[in-house]
Amino acid sequence: MNATGTRTVEAAPPPAVDWDGSDPVEVRRRIRSGAHRGQTGGLARGYVQANLVVLPAAYADEFARFCQRNPKPCPLLAMSEPGRPHLPELARDLDLRTDLPSYRVYRDGEAKGDVASIGDLWQSDFVAFALGCSFSFEEALVDAGLTVRHWNDGGVCPMYLTDIECAPAGRFRSRMVVSMRPFPPADAIKAVQITSRYPRVHGAPVHLGMPERIGIADIERAWEGDDPVIAPGELPVFWACGVTPQVALRAARPPIAVTHTPAHMLVTDVRNASLAVG
Repeated sequence: MNATGTRTVEAAPPPAVDWDGSDPVEVRRRIRSGAHRGQTGGLARGYVQANLVVLPAAYADEFARFCQRNPKPCPLLAMSEPGRPHLPELARDLDLRTDLPSYRVYRDGEAKGDVASIGDLWQSDFVAFALGCSFSFEEALVDAGLTVRHWNDGGVCPMYLTDIECAPAGRFRSRMVVSMRPFPPADAIKAVQITSRYPRVHGAPVHLGMPERIGIADIERAWEGDDPVIAPGELPVFWACGVTPQVALRAARPPIAVTHTPAHMLVTDVRNASLAVG
């Protein structure tokens, strides 16, 4: 169990030898069939992966405003029509009820566990939101020659609940969740430069070094994901994280809501390169 009261996310097993995981359509089909249930990091390289939030329509406008007011942790990529489990602007052959390897279910704002599909939970008034994910900028970091340690280790990026307050919107309010990647100082500067070009997938870091300045009392113990390994001489670098809406759900307390399980993302047909600016 972890700080959210749910099970710890397990690292993904390596893909089967007859599947290289490069085609996003094939990735979603394998997830839909149950052939892949692990995390999605490293799959469909070059394509955007997204965080997911699904809410009853009565909460959708307020949540959309929450995203608009907090674009760093909640960069909105797409929003569905009520009752429609599709986001055609992000992917073809996509069913939001089955095409993520793991979903987290909330009732009255409390996480109740993770499930492999949500077809039996889907409601005619559900509205789905796809939010930008750090997997996109992590690819850019790796392509630039930087070491992203949890990629090499096959683990899940450490995440922390900070004391940074998000701008509230109606019933939605939250402190910001951040993800952390350690780098030597020179690489940390490069990471800031690279990720600044990707504002729709969290953009530049919100903080680096001195975790206590943003309310993180114990950097060695992750709030979500894997505990970090920070080598001597490395700086912890913190980015706004798409798990933030999961905290906001606790304040809004919708009767039911669904998100992705951390690191088990929605794989889209959109190219990461299309999100770069500058």
